[in-house]
Amino acid sequence: MVDVGEKAPEFSMATDGGGTVSLTGLKGRKVVLYFYPKDDTPGCTKEACAFRDAMPDFSGIDAEIIGVSKDPVAKHDKFKAKYDLPFTLASDEESDVCEKFGVWVEKNMYGRKYMGIERATFLIDGEGVVRNVWRKVKVPGHAEAVLEAVKAL
Repeated sequence: MVDVGEKAPEFSMATDGGGTVSLTGLKGRKVVLYFYPKDDTPGCTKEACAFRDAMPDFSGIDAEIIGVSKDPVAKHDKFKAKYDLPFTLASDEESDVCEKFGVWVEKNMYGRKYMGIERATFLIDGEGVVRNVWRKVKVPGHAEAVLEAVKAL
């Protein structure tokens, strides 16, 4: 479980478009690392589109947005193209990064328990320190709240 004030765990993940992203490679930049359950589902699509719509404001304050799910890169490519998402989508197929950040959790739907990604967002400063954490995110208003926190850094 990662908390405010702690160093963010190092990560390196494959991304849409055949690239990779790592925390080391983002040193000096503010990073919004948001974890979501699955591409092209209603809540995840709304969240991605909210970040997309706020992207001009995030770009103006030099913040990198990275969406993370277990979906493979090919699925991220389709999701990104379908909704014209202007930020990086990273694939954590083995749940390694999700586990490091404490978002790979037991969920319960209609009495059935299973492991899945808890919708959560981490704001990491240019030195790699976690400055804000949002857990069990509710999508409406979330991108705006994250934007305000980034501006306050």
